[in-house]
Amino acid sequence: MAEADIIKFFNRYTGRVETEQVYGAAWLRWIYGNPVGRLALEAVVKRPFFSRWYGWRMDREGSRHKVMPFIRDFGLDVREFADPPESFRTFNEFFHRRLKPGIRLVDGDPSVVVFPADGRHLGFPEAAQINGVFVKGQRFELERLLGNAELAARYARGSLVLSRLCPVDYHRFHFPLAGRPSETSRLNGPLYSVNPIALRRNLSYLWENRRTLTRLETEKFGLVLLLEIGATNVGSIVQTYRPGTVVEKGNEKGYFGFGGSSTLLLFEPGRVRLAADLVEQSRNQRELYAHVGDRLGTAI
Repeated sequence: MAEADIIKFFNRYTGRVETEQVYGAAWLRWIYGNPVGRLALEAVVKRPFFSRWYGWRMDREGSRHKVMPFIRDFGLDVREFADPPESFRTFNEFFHRRLKPGIRLVDGDPSVVVFPADGRHLGFPEAAQINGVFVKGQRFELERLLGNAELAARYARGSLVLSRLCPVDYHRFHFPLAGRPSETSRLNGPLYSVNPIALRRNLSYLWENRRTLTRLETEKFGLVLLLEIGATNVGSIVQTYRPGTVVEKGNEKGYFGFGGSSTLLLFEPGRVRLAADLVEQSRNQRELYAHVGDRLGTAI
């Protein structure tokens, strides 16, 4: 395996740098690194119909036979599941499974903002100054991400946190703060992979992919932008919250259908101080692994 295809992250809980076991690694390397694979990517794989088709397959009862091998191969802890593995009728039911109450504790300090999902996270104190995510020199194009020049200018000097959910992760996402969420708007686009194997070659997949945007009015952190970013083989982004009603920190916002996906948070300037380990790892183009509900940063 090429060095560029090895994904390392820092695990907050073990205190060690670990190597990610990538689901579909050989396929990703072929699609994004091979000239013939690139042709297939542009002609078929990035198209929404491909992901709809794959999501449909994962919604069929015949997909349930994939559940137990997946759990075994990736070492998932079934003791965390709210429902037993044999109860899932399809692979997608397993994929967007719920966890038992209390498995993920939410930091209740009102001055603390928490991660919205289980996953591997990158945090940058100033969005406009990002010039390296997985590879140095790749700039983050905020205006294209938001589809709004005025909004991009407002958040350019604010903090940005990107959370990547692997196929092995818990795939429900939650509110990082208490507040009042708006309706969710959708920005259409293709569905490239958001795995680092792909993003190291082209970071723009993050702002080209289909994505959703919600504005969350909060007391201490101002107006926070919440985005969910789709990816190849993500059957859907499903919102389960009620717009306009007050939500508590840690309440469920929605879930992803099958596939690796990402969430992204944007804060107004001068509102949040990101956790030191998040900033340090991100400075080294390395993700920090942490759970939903754990501390992401504090109010300034």
